Amino acid sequence: MVNEQIGVILSTLNLIKEDESVPRNVKARIDSAICCLNDNEKDFSLKINSVLQELDDISNDKNLPAYTRVEILNIIGILGVYQ
Repeated sequence: MVNEQIGVILSTLNLIKEDESVPRNVKARIDSAICCLNDNEKDFSLKINSVLQELDDISNDKNLPAYTRVEILNIIGILGVYQ
């Protein structure tokens, strides 16, 4: 169940990263969050906390399209359960 949800989150983050309307600085931070989620050497709770911090910072970016912000906030809500 957890791995399935992480897979959905990763695919959503990849879609956001490929969206041409998303600013480059946000794409770089999304890539950082993806790398963190894929890091098998970190403890699961540390990964979740790092990704939540990164996504929280991204969600506050004033240049982020509204629909992308909603997706990011949805991901934060899903990951918050595992915190």
